[in-house]
Amino acid sequence: MKEQLQLRLTPETAYEPLRLAARISTDLGIDVNRIKEIRPVKRSIDARQRQVMVNLTVNVYIDEPAPTTHESAEKTNYNKVPEKSPEAIVVGAGPAGLFAALSLIEDGIRPILIERGKDVDARRRDMARISRDGTVDPESNYCFGEGGAGAYSDGKLYTRSKKRGSVSKILSVLHQHGAPDDILVDAHPHIGTDRLPEVIKAIRHTIERCGGKVLFGTRVDDLIIENSQVKGVRTNDGSEYHGPVILATGHSARDVYRMLQHRGVRMECKGIAIGVRLEHPQELIDRLQYHSPKGRGKYLPAAEYSMLTRVDGRGVYSFCMCPGGFIIPAASAPGQLVVNGMSPSNRGTRWANSGMVVEILPEDIPSEYSKHGELRMMKFQEDIEANFWLGAGKSQCAPAQRMTDFVEGRQSTSLPPTSYAAGLTPARVDRLLPEYVARRLQKGFIEFDKKQRGFLTDKATVIGDETRTSAPVRIPRDPENLAHVDMAGLFPAGEGAGYAGGIVSAAIDGERAAKALSAYISLSKDYCKAACNKEADNCVADK
Repeated sequence: MKEQLQLRLTPETAYEPLRLAARISTDLGIDVNRIKEIRPVKRSIDARQRQVMVNLTVNVYIDEPAPTTHESAEKTNYNKVPEKSPEAIVVGAGPAGLFAALSLIEDGIRPILIERGKDVDARRRDMARISRDGTVDPESNYCFGEGGAGAYSDGKLYTRSKKRGSVSKILSVLHQHGAPDDILVDAHPHIGTDRLPEVIKAIRHTIERCGGKVLFGTRVDDLIIENSQVKGVRTNDGSEYHGPVILATGHSARDVYRMLQHRGVRMECKGIAIGVRLEHPQELIDRLQYHSPKGRGKYLPAAEYSMLTRVDGRGVYSFCMCPGGFIIPAASAPGQLVVNGMSPSNRGTRWANSGMVVEILPEDIPSEYSKHGELRMMKFQEDIEANFWLGAGKSQCAPAQRMTDFVEGRQSTSLPPTSYAAGLTPARVDRLLPEYVARRLQKGFIEFDKKQRGFLTDKATVIGDETRTSAPVRIPRDPENLAHVDMAGLFPAGEGAGYAGGIVSAAIDGERAAKALSAYISLSKDYCKAACNKEADNCVADK
């Protein structure tokens, strides 16, 4: 027999199996020995009051064992694509590209997944070199390679894009490929930088097992366009791959944006956010968030925070908060300095970090950038990153300032310990940023401290710069068929196209693009003939 209970518990009861079983046996009025398994279905932490509570929904199995698979998991069957199936090109092996490829397989279309970077294991050596000696490989780094920018991240799986597609399916597919049960349960699920690469490899193996092709070290340099219709792509080695194209290149593939501009593919300039990484000791954040001088104690996880205010008409907010994490160098080309954050699955480091950024609209940047057209925000990003690189002495040793010194506008004579492996150099971060960005951040930090006393502290470090919060352009597409507004056969998707922000929303958008491409193929006489080898008069596209 199965019973489902919704409970509100102290952490000691929620996370201690014997106490939890005793509580449930009392609530159900049964002998505790009859309970064979207690399986969490939903879990969230409520830290709004001084007494932190855990909201827990559980399935209780009485006098019978629990099923071997988690009740919330939705298994998707991926079958081998038939030999004469049509092919489609997917450019980019980040979350949007990987889930697009899986969705194409579901619809009987063979994906050719083209990734400029290396596989998820080979990337590790190139990323280590960035911290070790400041060498940035423009084809293999934290942004480019299998899994995209999300492969070596906290693996946060929380999204507000629930109306665009099935979040539960995305989580279930990740779970099916090796992610832990917790992602099906927690209100703010995450996988962790140590576990996510194995999940990504498992997804690639599914794609290949089902007949898809995955090409690493292959950069798409051009689109094949005939009569305003995209017919395929041309790569850096001169090879051509033919079929409709899902463009899922991520928000840092600036050469792709320039190629599109050169080819006359319509794009739109959009707002971004610019700022810094803010690093606190994790135990300080635990004390603040859990309202206790003892911090999180034995049972609670590393605490998170979310900050938001408006300063001088623009949003100032925390972004990509990484409890128990570390800061990484995220440049995608030489001559840049960019930082980002990630966490391992146990969120067990001594530090907490988040992006602290200011909303920037196209009208906010100097008029001199207008000559770059729809890429003016991208050029603005590039200039800030180059400025920080110069401020770091042309290295990846990031400019940094104590949080209190940043707010007061003074040089830091010393810096706290940091998780940033490439090292910090004391600098006037407030001067390296555009003045209106620094000023809004300074006011924002003061506001955040009013909401949570102790947040503004000399124990925290402002580390610059954080510029890759989202794509600086949007590639417009038809809202009905998701194809580019001017070019049939081109399906922009994910963060790089300006339609997602994070692993889950990008994965959802990749699936949507794949479904749209499948519909496009089903209506195309040429592809139908290629797939079923029939004459045009008998082609199902005519019916």
